[in-house]
Amino acid sequence: MITKEHFGSLNGAEVSLYTLKANDDFGVEIINYGGIIKKIVFRGTDVVLGRDSLDEYLNNNGCFGALIGRNSNRIENSEFVLNGKTYKVAKNDGENNLHGGLCGFNKKVWTAEEIDGDEPSLALSLVSPDGDEGFPGELKLTVTYTVTRENSLKIHYEAVCDKDTVANFTNHSYFNLNGHSSGNVDNHTIMLNSHFHTPNKPTCVPTGEVLMSEGTVFDLNKPVKMKDIFESEAEQIKLFGGFDHNFCLDGTGFRKVSEFIGDKSGIKMETYTDLPGVQIYSGNMIEQNRVCKDGAVYNVHQGMCFETQFFPNSLNLSHFPSTILKADEKFDSTTEYKFSK
Repeated sequence: MITKEHFGSLNGAEVSLYTLKANDDFGVEIINYGGIIKKIVFRGTDVVLGRDSLDEYLNNNGCFGALIGRNSNRIENSEFVLNGKTYKVAKNDGENNLHGGLCGFNKKVWTAEEIDGDEPSLALSLVSPDGDEGFPGELKLTVTYTVTRENSLKIHYEAVCDKDTVANFTNHSYFNLNGHSSGNVDNHTIMLNSHFHTPNKPTCVPTGEVLMSEGTVFDLNKPVKMKDIFESEAEQIKLFGGFDHNFCLDGTGFRKVSEFIGDKSGIKMETYTDLPGVQIYSGNMIEQNRVCKDGAVYNVHQGMCFETQFFPNSLNLSHFPSTILKADEKFDSTTEYKFSK
């Protein structure tokens, strides 16, 4: 089932709120501004952080729930070379480019198509013109959200471009499995199928090293409480106040990569993807004491992001998996978040 209601307007474009449900236990709310996931409700618990109104989302510090592109994460010094040409993009994170620039896909009004059925979908499409935010080529992108009877949300990305370009998309939802208004995630447990990670410079750009995680705070192959990470004396954790790091995922193809469990609710979220990396961000810089969705006041470590993607700054590090989409070739990737109790 899909329902649609008015959520606002922006520069003459209609912004709507879509509710997708496949059963009585599980539902998702999405707006076509930024492709934002406003709510994920599992057995009565809303497990994602968010805002209440379009006006609040227009000042969406932290990109709550939004689709990110053309390039997720950071590009060091806001430039890269492609086919011998240097491209300069906006500096919106110190000297670096973050999440596609000043007006990335998280700030676009997408065209929406409802696909109703037993497992309803919402297909969001946009055309990013040649030169948009400094990136080459006219990119056509469709992101399809599907709610399944097995209590999962699938996100399917499809794109094509008329020039070689950058294609590195993700969703920036913050998950708190005790409920978005329940406080920090300190007592959640995390497990990740990853044996390597990429440490960061103080600017949160990878150093270029790929390090083994075994025996370090980055070893998440067995369940770990988040508070043990936050209290770690490891330099990388102290530098950022928690995780804001890329993990190199084990295996290839579509596979399970993580588990995240709420201590009070007992809700478990499993992440599946076909991508090589995931940026684990523990909400270290969530704007504090701001009234958000349902009147909740969020603070540091209120939610966790599992941003499936290619590695940060891959454009400038040739030994990282490539984020280049060749002209007229199709980008096709799926990430799935599955909930159980």
